[in-house]
Formats: sequence, structure tokens, C-alpha cells
Amino acid sequence: MTAFNCDTPKIFINPDYLAPVTRRVRDNIDPASLQRVGTIALCEREDVEAAIDAANAAHEAWRKVDAKTRSALLHRLADSIEQNETCKREVARLLTLEMGKPFPEAMGELGNCPPIFRYFAEMARDDAGKVAGTTQLGSFQHMRYDPYGVSVHIMPFNFPILLICWTVAASLAAGNACILKPAEGTTLCTLKFMEHFRVLPAGLISCVPGDAQTAQLLVQSERTHAVAFTGSTVAGQAVARACAERMKPAIIEAGGSDPMIITAHAPVDIAAAGSVTAAFHLTGQICTSAERFYVVEDIHDEFVARFAERTRQLRIGHGLECSEIGPLSSEAARNKVIRLVDDAVAKGATIVCGGRIPPEQTVGWFYEPTILTGVTADMDICHEEIFGPVAAIRKVKDFEEALQLANDSPFGLGACVFSTDLAEVMEASERLEAGMVWVNNPLIDNDALPFGGSKMSGVGRELGRQGLDAFRRTKMVIIDHKPQLHDWWYPYNDDVFYRA
Repeated sequence: MTAFNCDTPKIFINPDYLAPVTRRVRDNIDPASLQRVGTIALCEREDVEAAIDAANAAHEAWRKVDAKTRSALLHRLADSIEQNETCKREVARLLTLEMGKPFPEAMGELGNCPPIFRYFAEMARDDAGKVAGTTQLGSFQHMRYDPYGVSVHIMPFNFPILLICWTVAASLAAGNACILKPAEGTTLCTLKFMEHFRVLPAGLISCVPGDAQTAQLLVQSERTHAVAFTGSTVAGQAVARACAERMKPAIIEAGGSDPMIITAHAPVDIAAAGSVTAAFHLTGQICTSAERFYVVEDIHDEFVARFAERTRQLRIGHGLECSEIGPLSSEAARNKVIRLVDDAVAKGATIVCGGRIPPEQTVGWFYEPTILTGVTADMDICHEEIFGPVAAIRKVKDFEEALQLANDSPFGLGACVFSTDLAEVMEASERLEAGMVWVNNPLIDNDALPFGGSKMSGVGRELGRQGLDAFRRTKMVIIDHKPQLHDWWYPYNDDVFYRA
């Protein structure tokens, strides 16, 4: 089997790294040092079709594999991810170099992957259908699940390995073959990670590097049958339209502008500490990062002071060094953050800390973790996804005003609340217009609970039972084990017709 090399563009069709047909390539650049990390292919039709051919052939055999055997293979895959420390560290290193994630967080991301495969391996064994109460004696009436066929997985750059596992584990467990289209900026770490999948049958999973053209070829193909997408709202809409035209099921996890409510009953020290992570984890480049803060006026000043004090302690630097705050993923991403902060300041917001490119980081796409106060509804930062290290704080009169403003957004992915008041907690969990609500502990997920949003943040769910169901269709089956004539069959008896 061929080995992976960052300097030679490759595609992966299990179990081999292959030279692509395409001549379109690009260099991936370390956003911290602006040094070249490696070269990737931007695949076109011939490469896409090769992966689709392999996936459809592999699916024909995989769909017939019994649940116990399929589960055992997924557990072997989890074992490989857990036990191959050399591969794990190399994937983490490449992840840090490609998008700037601090190395401990890259290792942590990989550490969260094996349990996902184990969860879906067992879930698919346990949940195979449903027997319904019969509507006719002598009839066995039940529902069963069938896989769709070949699923396409279009991945983002921020959690390129973990989010692969969220949807690929469910799809494989459901009986599908999978084709990945990684984010351009994190293709090298994804390709390296594919080595673990060699424990699975040939062709069952492929990784086809590329850009939006590559993704559209995969989505539009008549020989792919379901799509999982994570990324921006604009790109998600394009994928959703392409799927709708073909009646192809899709999970769309798009952007967010998550609110954080700090109530008068919040433990201020804990709320300030939790808000640092909620706003600035991964340099704010998480779809569920807290971006819009609504702080009740009774504790506003105290909260802001403690929040800023903790924020100033964060270290900025290369992800392979001792730092919490790495670079933004690209110059365009940093320019967007600068634009939104400048617009807010021009309209009256105050910079409490940050608000600039760090003077000691003149190379790379760095930006200081930033806290703004005096934010108002006319500022662009209240209506766009920042996707950067900025917390925009608005002082509110009370909890009720905070709830109303939190919901005043086109997005509905997640929402956070800090409070020790049970009534506020229950009210928030019921009324916040979001797919996920965190109370006193932001950004937590659980393999067994559904992840996803509402409004412009997407449709469908990943993880949990809903995440498995997203990759399989139901089939109603009615079996009469003793064939017999039924009185409702044609032709009808004459005495049932209307007579004047």
C-alpha cells in the first residue's frame, strides 16, 4: 500500500493513496508562519467518478454484512485510532500546521473520535426497526431500515477530523459507503487520518480533495444518495438546493451567531471563566462559539471587568508552542473580523481589550481576543457570524429582555446561559430558539444526543439516534404468513352499493 506524502497530491480510495488525474493543485499554508505545509489536488470529474465507482461497488457487499460483523469492524477502526500513537501525533501536527489549532486541542480532537465509532457500532446493532401492533389478525407488520447507498461528507476546517467521525461513523454503521470532501485548508491532516480506515473493506471510504467544484460534482451525481454538510450558511444553501433538485436527503449544519445570557443570578467568577472558553476557544472559529453577550445591568460592570481580566491572560502564538490563541485560518477570515470590529466601534462600541493585530505577531493571521461593550442592534456584528475571537456585549435591563434579544437573530444553532435560578434555567431551555442550550457549561456535546440548529443554522441532526437515522431510510413491511381472501378485496359484494 502506498504511503502518504504531504508534497505529492493524492486522493485516497481505500486502502490506497492514488495520484489524481486532475492537474489543478494548490499549496496549503500555515496561517501562523505563512510557510508552505504541502500540496493538495483539486479534483475534477475523473477523480470523483473513480471514488463513486469504488463506493458503489463496495456498498453492494457492505449492505449485506450482518450487524455483528459490521460492528466488529467499526470497533477495529476505533482501536486503530486509539492505539496508533505515531499516526495520531502526525495527524495532530498537520492539523496544527494547516489551520492553527493548538496542538493539545488537536490531540484532544483525535481522542474524541474512537468513542463515536463505538457508539454507532452498537447503536446500529440495537436499533434495527420496529414491530407495530397489527391492524389485521395474522399479519406481521413492521418497519425496517435500509441504507441509502453512498453518502457524501463535505467537511469544514475547524474540526476536520472529529466532524468526519460524527457523520461517517453513523453512515457506515447504517450500511452506506462514504466519500469525503475535506476542507481545502485541512486536506493534508484528513488524508493522513485516512490510514486508519484500511481496516475496512476496499472502496468503502474515499477522500477526494478539492474545492466547491469538486463538492458539486459529488452532490449532483446520480450515484450518490445522501449528503452531510458542515460549513457556512451560503455554501450550505448551495448544497441544499442541489440536493432538493434531486430529492436527495441532506444534513446541513451551517453558521451560527450564538447568544450568551448572563443573568443577575449568575456566579460571576464562573460565568467570566466559562465565557472566555465559550468566546475564544479555537480563536472563536467554532460554529457554536458565544458571539452575542447579553448581560443584566445589575452585574454588567463586574462581569465585564472579570471577563477582561481573564481574557488578558490568554497567550497568542503558534499552535505548536505554548498558546491558547492561534491564528485565524486565513487573511480573509481576519479581514472579516477587523471589518466587524471597526464597524461596531464606528457606531459607538467600546473596546475593553484586544481589538487589534498583536504587535508581537507581525507574521500570520493573528488577532487579539477582543471584548466590546456598548453594542447596539444597528451594528453588523449583531447580525453576522463573526467566526473570530470577539465577544460583543450588550447591557440589558433584565432576563426577559435578554431572551428577546437572544432570539432576534436569523441563526439558531446554540445558546448559553449562566444562572443559578431554576425558573430562569427552565424558561431559557424552553424559549431559546436554538437546537442546543447550555446552562453553566458551554460547548459540551454528547455522542448520544442530537447536534444541530434551526432557522438559518441548518436542517437535520448529527449524533444520537437522529444522527443514525439521517443515513438510512425506513421501509414498511406487511407479511401475512397465512395467505387468505379478505372481504375488502375487489370485487365488492353487491349489497355494499348505494340504493335509493
